[in-house]
Amino acid sequence: MQRPLVLFDLDNTLVDRRGTLADWAAEFTARHGLEDKEQPYVLGMVAERAYPSTFDAIRTRYRLLMSTVELWRAYCTDIAALMSCPAAVLDGLDELRATGWRVGVATNGAADIQRAKLRTTGIAERVDGVFVSEDADARKPQPRHFALAAARCGAALGDGGWMVGDNPVNDIGGGRSAGLRTIWIGNDGSWPPDEPWPDHTVAHARAAIDLLLLHSADRTRTTA
Repeated sequence: MQRPLVLFDLDNTLVDRRGTLADWAAEFTARHGLEDKEQPYVLGMVAERAYPSTFDAIRTRYRLLMSTVELWRAYCTDIAALMSCPAAVLDGLDELRATGWRVGVATNGAADIQRAKLRTTGIAERVDGVFVSEDADARKPQPRHFALAAARCGAALGDGGWMVGDNPVNDIGGGRSAGLRTIWIGNDGSWPPDEPWPDHTVAHARAAIDLLLLHSADRTRTTA
């Protein structure tokens, strides 16, 4: 029997990026002697897209003494240290692989920060492959992103599979266009009215994993 494929988004799917960034922004402004009212600007900059160039802009605005490279390295270290993945989700990734699934991570972002998160949270050792958009300049929702992520797991999109994520456009729309079935992590949000619905909607990653495990059990009974 062919091993089924599932790709997970990282930020706000397997880990809580939103909450972690808020904590980091508070620490960053205090460390650099900035006023509390600057937290929304700093948070907004990194929340939109965190790259070295982001910190070049922050450094210029506040005339910080640290170099852009130093600020970026500190950010990568600090975010990785603050980030965690729920134990139930880590156990679920192990369960998926134990029942025959190919498990991968498909994420946009800078490679060094995304891989630092994957290492420190323990996710990296529980998946078959990881693709970060910066690896080959292929961002979700481009179908090429999903094809490269599948290849990292030793699979091909033509064989089908699943995409699990929180972003209706990048994860769900992109996954659908790549030929994958989709599970949306709602995070208490509302679905955009103009977007086609996902195959399933759940509240968090562990619920998505349980759904996939149930699907796997049903598939096994059908082919037995």
